[in-house]
Amino acid sequence: MPSPLPMLPMSLSPSRAADFKSCPLLYRFRSVDRLPEDPTPEMARGTLVHAVLERIYDVAAVDRTPAAAVAMVGPEWERLRGEDERIAGIFTPDDPAVEVWLESVRNLVEGYFSVEDPTRLEPAERECLVETTLDDGLVLRGYVDRLDVSPAGDIRVVDYKTGKAPTESFEAKALFQLRFYALVLWRTRGVVPRMLRLVYLKDRLVLDHSPDEAELVRFEASVKALWSAIGQAMATGEFAPKPSRLCSWCAHQDKCPAFGGTPPPFPVEVAGVIPDQAGGADHPEQTLDYSS
Repeated sequence: MPSPLPMLPMSLSPSRAADFKSCPLLYRFRSVDRLPEDPTPEMARGTLVHAVLERIYDVAAVDRTPAAAVAMVGPEWERLRGEDERIAGIFTPDDPAVEVWLESVRNLVEGYFSVEDPTRLEPAERECLVETTLDDGLVLRGYVDRLDVSPAGDIRVVDYKTGKAPTESFEAKALFQLRFYALVLWRTRGVVPRMLRLVYLKDRLVLDHSPDEAELVRFEASVKALWSAIGQAMATGEFAPKPSRLCSWCAHQDKCPAFGGTPPPFPVEVAGVIPDQAGGADHPEQTLDYSS
């Protein structure tokens, strides 16, 4: 008797959901085959910027200045290099490109202060895990860059972006990740977030959106439909490639039929579920997410 195909994963993060929406084969490579991906300078830039913007709220409000944040870039970079040898290997020790790259990070960090004033903010949570289980058993989870909670209990969900701001026609796609978080927060806390905020550091602007309950009900239905589509692909082993401009950044072109490659044999497991991994890959800067 042949072994069964891998079972449907029982959890989903916005990054993995975005993978399937942008390219089912990319989802397979990351979530089923678990193919390794070396970090790129762009991924590391996003990780470093997020680390600095998290740390700036560790200091007293009066000390949250552009100069203080920029001064954190070097030490945070050394910390990341020390904690992850893959990140440390992006640049050689004497690579002159490092300083140019670090300057691009400093520019993004400094740009943050032109769109928000951190001296007037006291986030309730930073880099926080949010998680809920839907009525059909699907677990939704992800890491939120920042949660602000007003004295009245209103919630603002904030996500930092190091890529370009979307055009008006792509704003809905850009908000997918924050709608995902809003759904989780609504289901766990019983409160619809008052504001979803995307902070685009490169363009120095913000995109705000106020969801309502009806919108999140529709979004939940779309997430369940996406999960169903993933289940169908898992049952058949068919994860079709979906060529787009994102292919230029894909680490798996050599295994993609759209580029003349051959995917590895579809893995077969005797039992168990395939867990989704929502940790560090949840920032779009670290994945090929269309919302970045």
